[in-house]
Amino acid sequence: MSKDKEEMRDESQETRDESQETRVESEETQEVEAQENVEAQETEVSSEVEEPKEPTAEEQLAALRARVEELEDKNLRMMAEFDNYRRRTNKEKLELMETAGERIFTEMLPLVDDFERAINLTPTLSQGEGGEVQYKALKEGLELIYQKFLSFLDKHEVHVIETEGADFNTDEHEAVTTFAAGEDKKGKVIDCTQKGYKLGDKVIRFAKVVVGE
Repeated sequence: MSKDKEEMRDESQETRDESQETRVESEETQEVEAQENVEAQETEVSSEVEEPKEPTAEEQLAALRARVEELEDKNLRMMAEFDNYRRRTNKEKLELMETAGERIFTEMLPLVDDFERAINLTPTLSQGEGGEVQYKALKEGLELIYQKFLSFLDKHEVHVIETEGADFNTDEHEAVTTFAAGEDKKGKVIDCTQKGYKLGDKVIRFAKVVVGE
């Protein structure tokens, strides 16, 4: 009887041992499966995150061409801007020179007027034979200086505005008065009280004239 109990105990112990071993094996199996699941997930994630591909030769060539076109466009824009700046600067310089020249010539015109008056008045100042010789030399000197003035003005394209027998032109003439001079003189310049001048094509002083009516 005692022997049977011992055998039953042994069998029970063996059963418990086998059950424990089964649990251990089951746990190990679960751990292995869990590890495999983790590795599988990592594999899936790594497969989803693709490594950047190196651009092909054609793609690199296309990118270089696009860059060259962009730089060429910028270069053309800069050249156009510089050309506009150069033209604008040259125009401003030319206008400044013309304006400065115009002011100088305009201020010289009263001197020319004074020489003309002096020349016209010189003969009336002659007194006797001695005076005639003296004033003749003075008049010749004035005329010489006057002609040099006119040559200087002509050299710099400063010209007298024509008035004798010309039609009255508001672009060049300033009417100081009108005078009844007959039908054939109507609208014509019949006298000039002060000469007008042009610098090139620009009027720097209007001619003051008497207009027929």
